[in-house]
Amino acid sequence: MGDRPILEHIIRRLADCGVTSIDMCVGHLGELIRLYFSQQDKLPAELEMRWHWEDEPLGTAGALSTVPGLDETFIAMNGDVLTTLDYRELIDYHRRHDAVLTVATQSKRVDVDLGVIETRDGLITDYREKPSLHYNVSMGIYVYEPRALSYLPGGSCQFPDLVLRLVEAGERVAAFPSTAEWYDIGTFQEYERALQALELRPTDFAMEDPDHGAGNGAASAPAESRVPGLRPAGT
Repeated sequence: MGDRPILEHIIRRLADCGVTSIDMCVGHLGELIRLYFSQQDKLPAELEMRWHWEDEPLGTAGALSTVPGLDETFIAMNGDVLTTLDYRELIDYHRRHDAVLTVATQSKRVDVDLGVIETRDGLITDYREKPSLHYNVSMGIYVYEPRALSYLPGGSCQFPDLVLRLVEAGERVAAFPSTAEWYDIGTFQEYERALQALELRPTDFAMEDPDHGAGNGAASAPAESRVPGLRPAGT
């Protein structure tokens, strides 16, 4: 993204919101990623980075089993997300709802280019020409309580499977509605949109010049904002 990896954008935004330590789960090219961030000017000085290796793919939830010491509230997220989300607001929402897991969400519109017909007993009950449907979608950013990890099966587990396990067990899983800018750069179209946003408003994504710091810095963060976990999936 511009002249920096997407992970650097993510990490600097987290640090700007008060995160002081990050656990990075890596697999393919993990050593190259670690080498990049070992350079002195790539990260805020106050930030602690720890690295964890997946010998085989464990899924977007199962990879958390490689991270020891997750014994307090933590953030987990995908490694291909550019956003202006305030992570402190997300954590506050999670705690107010007494949730074991919270998913950051946004409302997305899906345009259908055809007429949609609803029927019952072979007869048409409704006809909508090229409707627009609205859905709440996951932003790939989550807040966990340690108890949620006890629902992970052995081996690989994808995040949607974990959510369903929690819901079926009667646990509280919250949805945080966000209107922050958010780009999932897994598609070329979203990547182009994210680049344009970053070029127009770099400070909105906490991307000041590294020589002059990175936003507020983690050292002055209140204790309740110091959440230890970052899970970038697909690295």
